[in-house]
Formats: sequence, structure tokens, C-alpha cells
Amino acid sequence: MADAEGARGSRVTIRTVAADAGVSVAAVSKVMRNAYGVSDSLRGKVLASIERLGYRPNVAARSMRGKTFTAGILVTDFDNPFLFDVIGGINFTFEAAGYKSLIGVGKGIGPLEVSLIESMIDFRMDGLVMIAPRLANVALADYGRQIPTVVIGHHEPQALQFDSVNSDDHRGAQLVVESFLRQGWQDIAMISLEPIDTSATNVSDQRELGYLDAMASAGLSDHARITRMPLDRTPAIEVILGDYLNQHRRPRAVFCWSDLHAVELRNQASRLGIRVPQDLAIAGYDNSRVAALPLIDLTSIDQSGYRLGRRSAELLLTRIEGRSIPVHELIPPELVSRSSG
Repeated sequence: MADAEGARGSRVTIRTVAADAGVSVAAVSKVMRNAYGVSDSLRGKVLASIERLGYRPNVAARSMRGKTFTAGILVTDFDNPFLFDVIGGINFTFEAAGYKSLIGVGKGIGPLEVSLIESMIDFRMDGLVMIAPRLANVALADYGRQIPTVVIGHHEPQALQFDSVNSDDHRGAQLVVESFLRQGWQDIAMISLEPIDTSATNVSDQRELGYLDAMASAGLSDHARITRMPLDRTPAIEVILGDYLNQHRRPRAVFCWSDLHAVELRNQASRLGIRVPQDLAIAGYDNSRVAALPLIDLTSIDQSGYRLGRRSAELLLTRIEGRSIPVHELIPPELVSRSSG
């Protein structure tokens, strides 16, 4: 084996690792790429040498030869615990394929999202997964031309430049309304978000359409009412939801576009002495871990966050390998009924 201390004193290369492990450079490359057919014995020897020598691949050099085996993940924020399941699914698939991911948090701020995406492109990442970006359709198409891209939380099934994986948000909203109707409630309202644009590509837009269609199918279009919350979550949301519950015509049941607002609405109802579901039924969307807590026990739509993440990563890998035909998939949602409604 090569002298480890001597190797650490100079730049360690893939050839150094190969010499230390007593294998070929090609064998080291296969282990690093997690290639098919590598034996456990070979993998163990190579990984031991990498650890002993402190080898770090030269990403810049790899990018000049081709792939960097890195991918970017752009998220709006981490306020929604549902996102951790999505990212978990993405990373599981990337790791199995020998990829590393880097996460950028855009905070729903257009210029910041643009800066992060352009940095990922400049660093020659092989691909990008965007989760609920607040960018115009034309901007997403432009980035899709520059780097293999898959988008979650953005409905644009006609897009050619990128792929998308989404919950069937329209159907998910219908499931909530149908459940309320089966329990005899007709005064059903919705809490949504302020629109980002007029294209109806965002998840809240699609959930609004599903809600309105379900109300129309029940002959209750005249009863439909949507209250939209600010895009940015601020401490004032407690006051806004408190006022909502104190209104003269408080609805009998409320469908919230996300568990984020549904959990807060339930908290405010408890604070005001409004019984759930006896006085007010509440349902959310995401089936987040918070929704399942016994003290919350929120009825919610499960949109399979982990599955969304895994599928988006699978599609990105095939995009990176050269697939150009766009794929737009909808994952069927499921209603998880709990005591809130």
C-alpha cells in the first residue's frame, strides 16, 4: 500500500487511491459512481483507502470531463414539515445512484431563487429539482433548457423543457368537500393563498379549482367562498385567523389549502372555545407529521411526500442521461380522516 502520511502531504488523486487499494483507476471510479456489479470486497478496499488518505474528488475536473454527480434542490422554505418527507425521498434516490445533493432555500423571493438556480448552474451541477418555486413559467422553461430540471408543486403539463411530479391537487380538494358533504355539512368554505399569478399552475390554485368544482357538482356554488391568506407567514396570521373565526357568518366546515393553516386554525378555534368538529369541522392538505399528533388529530389529504421526492429524483436521473421527452405525473391523493372533520 502507498504511504498514507506521505500521500496526505501531497495532493491525493484517484490514482493515489487506486495504488493504495491495489486496484485499477477504473475500479475506483466504479466504486465512486456506485456502479452496478461492484463486489462488496472491492468496495470495502476502495472506501478504506479513500478514508485513510482523505481523498476528495476534484469536482471541477470531473465537470470538465462530464458529470459532477451532484444535483441541486431548491425549496421555498422549511416552514412546512411536509417538505422533509419530499427531500428524504429525493436524497434516498440520489444516494443510491451515487449523487450528492445541495439544498438552496429561496424563501419564496424571486431574485433569491434566481440567484440560487444560477449558482447551481455555474457550479455545473448535473440537474435540479425545484419544490414549489415562485417563478414565472417562462423562467422555468428557460432554466429547463440550461439544466435537466424536475419541478414539484407546479402544474404545467404542457411544458416541454422540464418534468413535473405533483399530487393530483384538484382531486384532493374534491375528496375533502365530498367527505364534508357525506357528514351533512353544506356551508363549506376554503382558506387558500393569495395568487402568485393568473396561470393556475400553483398547488393552491389547483386546490381552489377542485373545491369549486366539488361545490358546483353538489349544487352549492352559491355557498362557495374562498378566503386567501398572505403568501408570507407572519405573526399576524394568528390575528387574521382569529378574526376569521369570529366573523358573523362563520362556516360550518373549512378546507385549508395546507396543514400549515389548518393546524393554526384549529389552535385558534381551541383558544376561542370553538369545538372541533362539533361547531367547526377542519381539514388540511399534506398529512404532515404535525397533523397526526393526537392533540391536533387533523383530517388531511395525504399526497405521499416521500413518493413525490423519489419519483422526481428518478425522472431527473433519466433527464441527465439524455431523455428529452417531457414527463408530467400526478400521484393520486388519499383522504386521512381524523377527529377534526
